Amino acid sequence: MELDALDFAVLEAVHERPRAGALELSRSLKIARATVQARMKKLEDCGVVAGYEPRLDVEAAGFGVQAFVTLEIAQGALDSVTDELSSIPGVLEAFATTGAGDVLCRIAAASHMGLQHVLLELNRSGVVVRSTSVVVLSILIPYRSMPLLRTLDTGKGAKSPAYRSAHPPVRG
Repeated sequence: MELDALDFAVLEAVHERPRAGALELSRSLKIARATVQARMKKLEDCGVVAGYEPRLDVEAAGFGVQAFVTLEIAQGALDSVTDELSSIPGVLEAFATTGAGDVLCRIAAASHMGLQHVLLELNRSGVVVRSTSVVVLSILIPYRSMPLLRTLDTGKGAKSPAYRSAHPPVRG
């Protein structure tokens, strides 16, 4: 999907004020509420906006020990390992990867003993051949997406006349 200036403005506004409704966003962007709703629907339908669940901080919730675990799995066992990893509550995310390992997991636990328990559970799997873990000491950059999305900005103007008149294009 090709995003225009209004799409970026709507995404920025939602990112800055995730709990704002369409009316509040329309007022801050100085466009019609129906325009905000239509843009959000378009962004949802094409998958750019993937959900509205709250972003949870597992450390603040009591799971202060995190690690990245690289798994080497048996040949052709990606579906099996996916099912097994889904059944372990401490596995926050898992990605199929290239390189020495086959799967990269981010896991969390309440303590180092809890981390050891999750690691042992991972290694009990019949499809995990080997695992290597790296403990997270601190988070330097939390998950973010807007800086990357901003690199897509082609400078394409918005189709909305109200937005165009309120935000004229910058000419060099």
